[in-house]
Amino acid sequence: MKQNPTVFVVDDGPAMRESLRWLLEAVGLSVETYASPEEFLEHFDASKPGCLLLDVKMPSMNGLQVQQELTARGALTPIIFLTAYGDVPLAVRACQAGALDFIEKPFGDNVLLTAIRKALAKDRLIRRRRTEEVEFAERTPLLTPRERDVMMRVMAGKTNKDMARELGVSPRTIEVHRGRLMTKLEVDSVADLVRLGLNTRAVLAPKGSRPIFQAPRPIPPRKRLKHQRLRRQEKTR
Repeated sequence: MKQNPTVFVVDDGPAMRESLRWLLEAVGLSVETYASPEEFLEHFDASKPGCLLLDVKMPSMNGLQVQQELTARGALTPIIFLTAYGDVPLAVRACQAGALDFIEKPFGDNVLLTAIRKALAKDRLIRRRRTEEVEFAERTPLLTPRERDVMMRVMAGKTNKDMARELGVSPRTIEVHRGRLMTKLEVDSVADLVRLGLNTRAVLAPKGSRPIFQAPRPIPPRKRLKHQRLRRQEKTR
């Protein structure tokens, strides 16, 4: 079931929280407000789509510390910092650490709503790509050992001829393996294969199972020569 996105507001000012709630609900957005970072972190659920409006300076924790805690939890929720003029350097540091944007108080409604729409669009993209990566990881066990070898070499930018020479097979055989692995992994292009393959390194395989990706294993020279002799014999028949 698809969840509607929520705008999470963390600000120690009651008037600011109520003002933001009124504005966001007026344009049809779901809102959750929190008076302190601790209250927010206690209830935060990273599986819920949305974005975070976060005050930079609060009594117990500053916004940068909240951001660091979310990062430690592996949360990817886009963050928009709300800052007073004197807090700009801290907000800039937060953006350098991955925050989406910062807005100085007082701000116009349109400025804030534009930033929120941008943040929600980014959250949708992040979640779609995360789903793709998980599904990609779940399909990798369908690959044969040779298809895995070819996949890793494709991701490394090697040509069919290079792969054929390293694996001791013909370029045509490499093409067949490439076609099969692309079909099994349900990817349409090498660019998608590389993107998903690299990002999926962060998806943990079950404990004790074979790693999702392994470095390409070169064929030993003696075995490679044997394969090459067999290929030459097949061509002369």
